[in-house]
Amino acid sequence: MKRVLIIGATSAIANACARAWAEQGCEFFLVARSVEKLEQTQADLTVRGAKAVTLYCMDATDFSAHGPMLESCIAAMRQIDVALIAHGTLPDQKACERDVSIALEELTRNGTSVIGLLTVLANQFEIQRCGTLAVISSVAGDRGRPSNYLYGTAKAAVSTFCEGMRARMFKVGVHVITIKPGFVDTPMTQGLGLPAALVAKPEQVAKLILKGIDKGSNTIYVPGFWRFIMLIIKSVPGFIFKRTNI
Repeated sequence: MKRVLIIGATSAIANACARAWAEQGCEFFLVARSVEKLEQTQADLTVRGAKAVTLYCMDATDFSAHGPMLESCIAAMRQIDVALIAHGTLPDQKACERDVSIALEELTRNGTSVIGLLTVLANQFEIQRCGTLAVISSVAGDRGRPSNYLYGTAKAAVSTFCEGMRARMFKVGVHVITIKPGFVDTPMTQGLGLPAALVAKPEQVAKLILKGIDKGSNTIYVPGFWRFIMLIIKSVPGFIFKRTNI
């Protein structure tokens, strides 16, 4: 039985992962901003077979709340086998270009808040000397594209941080996996007019995430074809790339 901490537990991808874990009889400590959505998730997971579900209301951008949240989690579950960080937003790039306060707010939500949580969690996992830190980043962090470079910047920072932390935590028996989704059918992507062939369902993504965690993968693209798409995008010479609008 896994003891699972999920931060951003009411997001579509996190919820799909939780449902799959619930069917394995896992124990949960769920963290999100909305009490109502957390309670709905708790009821759903209990029906699906979760052993226990503890709820904690927190805004991940409140750095002072990270420590108390972790203390409550350890008090409830004693140990964390898997911690999944899944919170975030999809910023309006044009709004970020116009207003520096919006840009910094989105960088905090999608980047530095994740780094802050990972720093606190890593110290706990170092004491445990076991477990997995699973972090949802994005393919957007692989190259700065004009359509979403603010979001890409935040995710690039997360991915680089995870790479360094992976090497640190490996030496104490803890695994760090970076998860890079492409387009996923979630409330965040509604109305964007994305190509249907490239849009994955949350359940499909969740299945790949759980498989990657179980295999001890370092970095996974979900679905896997995004690895090749991003390889092509990264290989475009700069003098051509700056003329694109992707």
